[in-house]
Amino acid sequence: MYSISVALPAYNEEANICAMVQKVVEIMSGLATDYEVVVVNDGSRDKTAQVVQELSQQFPTVRLVNHEVNKGYGAAVYTGFTNARKDLIFLTDSDKQFNVAEVSLLLPQLDEADLVVGYRNPRRDPFQRVLFGKGWSLLVTVLFGYTARDIDCAFKLFRREIIDNIKIDSRGATFSAEFLVRAKRKGYRIHEVPVTHLPRVAGTQTGAKFYVVFRAFRELIRFRIKLWQEPGP
Repeated sequence: MYSISVALPAYNEEANICAMVQKVVEIMSGLATDYEVVVVNDGSRDKTAQVVQELSQQFPTVRLVNHEVNKGYGAAVYTGFTNARKDLIFLTDSDKQFNVAEVSLLLPQLDEADLVVGYRNPRRDPFQRVLFGKGWSLLVTVLFGYTARDIDCAFKLFRREIIDNIKIDSRGATFSAEFLVRAKRKGYRIHEVPVTHLPRVAGTQTGAKFYVVFRAFRELIRFRIKLWQEPGP
C-alpha cells in the first residue's frame, strides 16, 4: 500500500468539485494506507471553497488550501505540491475529465521510475485546445529536448523528493513544462502511460484565453533564457 497526497487545483469548479473529491476519496481508500486530498482553490468566484470546506467535515482526509485571488493554474499546482505531506504526489484536475481509478496504472511504474506522466489517449477537448496542446508540446520539445508527449496532461504521479529538490519559477501554464524539464535535468526517471480522457460536462475551461496563452509564452521564453544562464545539471 502507498502514502499518497492527491493535489487538486480548482478554479470555479463548483459544479464538479463535490463529485470529484468523493471519487478521489473512494479510489484512494482502496489504494493507500495513508492518503490526503489537497484541494487548492485558486481564487474561485463561485462556491468551490465552500463546497470543499463542507466535504472536509465529512472526510478528514480532505484539506482545503485557499488562494485569496486567482494566481493561475501553475501557481495552484505548485501550492498543491508544496502543501503535500505524503511520500508520493498524484496530480489531477478537478473537472472530472480523467478516470481517477487509472492512477492504479501509474503506481506500478514507480518500480522503475521517479515520475510517471499520463498522456491523453485520445484527448477529448475542442479542436482548438487539442491543436494548441500539440503545438505547445512540440515547441517545448524543440526548445528543451524531449520530456513527454503530452506535457500538460494533468495526470502525474511522482516521488515527493522531486519537488523538494528542484526549483520552479513558472506559475502559469508553463509550470508543467518547467517541472518536467528540471526533473529530467536532475536525472529523475520519467515513464509515460496512456490514460483515458473524457469531455468536460460542466464548468468552463480557461486555458485557451488570450492572457493565459500570452503569459505561457512569456514564461517559456524567460525559462529558456534562464537555463542558458544556469550551469549544467
